[in-house]
Formats: sequence, C-alpha cells, structure tokens
Amino acid sequence: MAKFIFKMPDVGEGVAEAEVVEWHVKVGDRVEEDQHIVDVMTDKATIDIESPVSGTVTTLAGEVGDVVAIGAMLLVIETEGEVSEEEAEAAAEQIEDDMSDAPTTEEVAERIEVETPDASEAEVAAAAAPAPAPAPEHRAETKVLASPAVRQRARDLGIDLAQVKPAADGRVRHADLDAFLAYNGGFGAAGRARADETIKVIGLRKRIAQNMAAAKRHIPHFTYVEECDVTDLEDLRAQLNAARGDRPKLTMLPLLITAICKVIPQYPMINARFDDEANVVTRYGSVHLGMAAQTDSGLMVPVIRDAQAKNLWQLAREIGRLAEAARSGKATSEELSGSTLTVTSLGPLGGVATTPVINRPEVAIIGPNRIVERPMFVPDGMGGERIAKRKLMNISISCDHRVVDGHDAASFIQGVKKLIETPALLLVD
Repeated sequence: MAKFIFKMPDVGEGVAEAEVVEWHVKVGDRVEEDQHIVDVMTDKATIDIESPVSGTVTTLAGEVGDVVAIGAMLLVIETEGEVSEEEAEAAAEQIEDDMSDAPTTEEVAERIEVETPDASEAEVAAAAAPAPAPAPEHRAETKVLASPAVRQRARDLGIDLAQVKPAADGRVRHADLDAFLAYNGGFGAAGRARADETIKVIGLRKRIAQNMAAAKRHIPHFTYVEECDVTDLEDLRAQLNAARGDRPKLTMLPLLITAICKVIPQYPMINARFDDEANVVTRYGSVHLGMAAQTDSGLMVPVIRDAQAKNLWQLAREIGRLAEAARSGKATSEELSGSTLTVTSLGPLGGVATTPVINRPEVAIIGPNRIVERPMFVPDGMGGERIAKRKLMNISISCDHRVVDGHDAASFIQGVKKLIETPALLLVD
C-alpha cells in the first residue's frame, strides 16, 4: 500500500488558490481513476477535478468553502501499488490542461444582476436534504385559566393560550384573545415556525457578492426611468410572429436591442467601459450586448457579439441559443465575457420600475419592466382626444455618474422611446 498525495493543480494566469465548492467523496470512500472527486473555484474558472489514481480516500484538505493554495495538499489517496513521481506529474498536468479550458467565473459574476439568484447546485442539494429535527423544547406546564368557549376559539384560531396576556385575575377572556390578535396583526398565525438555517456563502454566490459589493462601492450610480407606449410595437411583434415561418418567435427583447443599437451612435458614452485604476474610458464602436439569463446557479450574462449588425430574427436566434447554453452550463468563456452594455429583464415579473446595478467595468445597464394596460388619452383623429386602452412599459437605465451625465442618459432613453413608440422606424436602415 502507498499514499498518493494529490496537490491542488496549477492553472497558471497568476492564480494562487482555489475554493472548495463541493466534495464528491469523503474519507473512507473508494475512488477510481478519472472519477469526479471535487469541484473547486478559482478567480478564473470553476473546475471539476478528477482523481488521477484509484484507491481509498484517507484525508481531505478541508470543508466546503475552505481555500486551498495551489500546490498544497488537496487530498490523500491510499493506493494498492506505488505511484511514480512521473505518473503523478503527468496526471497533474492533464488536470491542469482540462482546467485551462473551463469557462471563467470572475467575468460571469461581474455580469450578474442584483436580485436573489438561485443557489448553486451544492446549496440546492443541501437545501433539499431533510433538516435535522429541532430538539424538543422543555418547559414547565402552566395551567391557563379560561372558559371552554375561549379555549375552543383559541384552538380554532391556532393560538397558544400560554402566549396570551390574561386579565388581572389571571383568566383569559375573549377580549384578551381580541387584543392578542390585534397586536399580532391578523386573525391567527400564518404558519408554524421553521428551524433556522445557516448557509455558507461559497462558489458563484460568493463571487456575486464580492463583485456586486465592488460595483456599489466604486460606482456612483444614478437611475433614470421613462414610460413608453408599446401598443404599436406589440402589434408589430404579433404581425411579425404570424409570418415568421420556421424562424424563432420574437419576444420584446430583440426589438428593444434593435432600438438601443440604433440610438447608441449618438451617445457613445453609454456603450463604454471605465478603467478607474488607469483613469481611462473606452468607447466601443460595436455593441457587445450582455443579457441576463436565469440559471440554477444564479443569473449569468452571456454576450451577443456585434448586436448592431444583426436583424431581429438573428437576434432572436442568438438570444435563445445563448440563454440555453447558460442554463445548461455549456456557455464558453468567450460567450460569458466582453460585454460593453447589459440589458436585464425579469419579463412579467419586472415590476413597475427597477434600479439595476451596473456590471463593472461597464458604465450603464438597461432594464425594461413589466408591460401593463392602462387607459390613456390619445388623439381621436378629429383634433380632440379620446380614452383608449394602451400597453405601457417603463424602461430603467442605471449609469456611472463619473462617465455619463444625467442629460445624456435621459436623452438616450428618449431616443429609444421614440423608436419603440414609432416601430416602423426600427425596420428602416
């Protein structure tokens, strides 16, 4: 028998350490060569690490959330035969090669919207596991004085009489129940208390927290919101979808992206990145547009390259492809990095207005909100006005005030508003 010490592989690019996201083995487990043993996350990538040898696990480097330095012991495997130094080095090199192809996580997390994204797979698994039963609470039995009618009413309302303050004589009456209900803001409890949970912030969720904190700490945000009438735009979308044939179905997003790309040349400071360390703003000629996509690990933002060069159907196809790649975990590093402007939408959950957080180092992020129907005054064709049902949508834009002035942000959104309220202009080159 021999002990094989498996060290944390070196992925290069200046990475000095990696965080343990999830162990797939425990001490005493039998593992086979190439078996998936642990997921780790560096500043550059999330990596699935496989065992280079077969044997029995005798030692693990740490728990989930612990950080292991590159070159330090990751785990120890007891093997049935000797493992030569050359074999160990070859196995480590193969793992490093595999890791170098993994999608970057830092760039993904920098393009994640502030909401409450779903947990990582490890956290989901932990949450799905049955929680340990709370220890039974021991307290002295207290005799509560109350009439049978009061007791029955308390049972019907789900009220513990021991929690109700009685009258001066120590007896609980209906008036005391009424006071208890009024104080607790309702007619009975909404549900039983659940056991408290402590969830370790690890992996992608940790990167999200770090990058969003950095964005709010370094960027002086301001948000501008404008209301747009999208009735005619929705009519146009319905007409285009009716004649789409085998092309992908159009949502609101391709139409909005087209409007953004048409207006951007007039306001190049919106489509930019700010390197605050070098004190340099780069204005981009092409629109590499990031779009938020919900995944089991949280919100990722795949990038539509050269969005300004694509027509509505090409945008719709690319949106669908990238969203599926992000949800399935197959999005590449290139597809998850390099955006110059981001659009984030919650669809029907979008609310009346949002104040999205900028994806640093970008300087702006645009958030279309929910479409609602409301009565509006519209021209009646005879010089007067009439009331009609219209579809309205607010558009939010958050900007970096170090780079974008309020007048420019408002003017940009007004330009977008003009296009989506006169949708025929979207189809004109």
